Amino acid sequence: MAEAVNSSTIELLSWISNRPRTYGEAMEAWRSTCPRHSVWEDAFVDGLIEVVETEDSLDRCPVILTARGQAKLEG
Repeated sequence: MAEAVNSSTIELLSWISNRPRTYGEAMEAWRSTCPRHSVWEDAFVDGLIEVVETEDSLDRCPVILTARGQAKLEG
């Protein structure tokens, strides 16, 4: 049985897939210190998103969907 993904996670995945995003943008829009709203952290731990390390500063590194994240978004 496939794992369900909540609507907030789908919103995050859709937001990332809509256009190129950076880690800095993602942190500004999605980071939370509230354990009840850990969409970014949950998606990262679940392997749905990834930060692509580059020679640039972390804030400018791209954030992408993993194959698993893309499948969840399409599913």
